[in-house]
Amino acid sequence: MRYPSGTKSNQSDKHLPSSKTNDTYSNRGMSLEEDIHQTNQFYLETNKAVIHKKPTPIQIVKVHYPKRSAAVITEGYFQAKSTTDFNGLYRSKHIDFEAKETKNKTLFPLANIHEHQFIHMQSILNHGGICFFIIRFTVFDEIYFVPAKIVLSYWELMKLDGRKSIPYDVIQSEGYLIPFKYQIRVDYLKIVDQLYF
Repeated sequence: MRYPSGTKSNQSDKHLPSSKTNDTYSNRGMSLEEDIHQTNQFYLETNKAVIHKKPTPIQIVKVHYPKRSAAVITEGYFQAKSTTDFNGLYRSKHIDFEAKETKNKTLFPLANIHEHQFIHMQSILNHGGICFFIIRFTVFDEIYFVPAKIVLSYWELMKLDGRKSIPYDVIQSEGYLIPFKYQIRVDYLKIVDQLYF
């Protein structure tokens, strides 16, 4: 079998991970962001969508050259606050989302998200864009698609001295489980289709 990038798999079919949510995928060895990157590459190569990770704006201050052909950045600073992790276009709509992982078994802490990110996401929604979170509970190896409006409602409560997290059972009931697949690792556009088109 070939991956979308053209590289061959050295695994036999009997070792492929199933899409069951109870299975563990310890052999994946990838972060959520890397899984999403692989998914986005597949979307791009199959002409389904154009979605990329946004680079973090960094000001490079010092560079060390241990060899003529190599450069090592030794000092740098964040130039500006970043917004969300990923954005792009799908079916003529702007897509904007944040990817987060947590080891917590009972909740997703809102401290993982900065205020300027919440403000950015609310602005995207106000302008008719599609905005959401992809949250992986690493202990259960479950990935959820959570519409931004759900997370934003908990953020508003937190600002009024409410709880500082979203319970796992709320994410289970109000979010959408994304089954892990072999080729399209985190097929979030399937849920975007169901909810928005």
